[in-house]
Amino acid sequence: MNIKAIIHEAEEGGFWAEIPALPGCVSQGETLDEIRSNLQEAVEGWLLAGNDAPTEEPGTVLELAV
Repeated sequence: MNIKAIIHEAEEGGFWAEIPALPGCVSQGETLDEIRSNLQEAVEGWLLAGNDAPTEEPGTVLELAV
């Protein structure tokens, strides 16, 4: 399964990330490598907690050529 994460720079340094398809699935890390590893653990934990099916993101995705 591939899943998208949104990475944000934290004001205090480092990064935090969220997985829009998995409500409440967030993590943080000092480097991009660390955030990738932490997100892997967060997704696995989210799925093991009984949330075995990702939810659909609200809205419609529209791709435009400009």
